[in-house]
Amino acid sequence: MRIDIISVVPNLMSSFFEYSICKRAANAGLVEVVLHDLHDFSTKKHKQIDDYPFGGGAGMVIAIEPLTRCLDQLMSERTYEEVIFFSPDGIVLKQGLANQLSLCQNMIFICGHYKGIDERVREKYVTKEISIGDYVLSGGELAAAVTADAIIRLIPGAIGDESSALTDSFQDGLLAPPVYTRPASFDGMDVPEILRSGNDKLIEAWRHEQAVKRTMERRPDLLHD
Repeated sequence: MRIDIISVVPNLMSSFFEYSICKRAANAGLVEVVLHDLHDFSTKKHKQIDDYPFGGGAGMVIAIEPLTRCLDQLMSERTYEEVIFFSPDGIVLKQGLANQLSLCQNMIFICGHYKGIDERVREKYVTKEISIGDYVLSGGELAAAVTADAIIRLIPGAIGDESSALTDSFQDGLLAPPVYTRPASFDGMDVPEILRSGNDKLIEAWRHEQAVKRTMERRPDLLHD
């Protein structure tokens, strides 16, 4: 998989991909994340990449020329299944969407900034718009990092135990059940006896029961999706 990320501040993201699962996946040749500085595609004297919006109003807008120049160059080099723009009015990122995107070979992420990007880019190039929640960030970089992480960890081989990703919260529409580790007794609190029974069938049933219970208590909306 290859993910090209177009950003006004790519250095903000570089360290994110230098650690943990994303780094291990890259070292294993499972994913390539390439950051592109939009300023490199500006023909203006001071590498300006924003301009005032038509009609007036507060704020600036990422100009159409450098962004389309970058997109056209990338799309001339390979085929992309998705060109994703991170926007408050996009569809909310959920596990099912992450599962779907993890099957792609090539994707472009466009990180918005200021008041957004020229609408004509959204109309011509963008195939999917994604939001990570009902709040506003200073730019799309954090949303891109969150989305990339959610996708990359699903690539076979990215994590040591592939079955682990399949038992995460939301994969079956439920929150994950409680988990425990050694010691079995700590500060007067004990690990449930059933988890020490060695009976895999009973443990599986208990975990499902606890997942349903926790979902009903904390995220009942998931049961009605």
